[in-house]
Amino acid sequence: MQAAASGGASSPSSDRNDEQHSIVSDLVSLIEQVQAGVKLLEAAIARETASSNQEATGNVFVLDDVTPRYVKASSELKVCHAGLGAALHHLLDTKAARHETGEVTESDRRRFA
Repeated sequence: MQAAASGGASSPSSDRNDEQHSIVSDLVSLIEQVQAGVKLLEAAIARETASSNQEATGNVFVLDDVTPRYVKASSELKVCHAGLGAALHHLLDTKAARHETGEVTESDRRRFA
């Protein structure tokens, strides 16, 4: 794209690399957001569990327990995380198979697999 801005034509391979880099970056960002959501839900579950345990010892019962919803949401986010990790893995394997120069290392692959 720099070549296009300077008056030259960019190569299709360069455009493909830029596009794939953009997709990989978006997937990495989504994975990080999902991981953050899982952590938030797990913290909420821990708070709810601690709160329920304290209230149960005081003979107070909570009828509207939200913990099962948190557990279900956390479970679904973990499935989403696995799917995004698989998608990223497939993109990176495709990139390696084409012998293109890569910005993503093997340690990045393991991190998001």
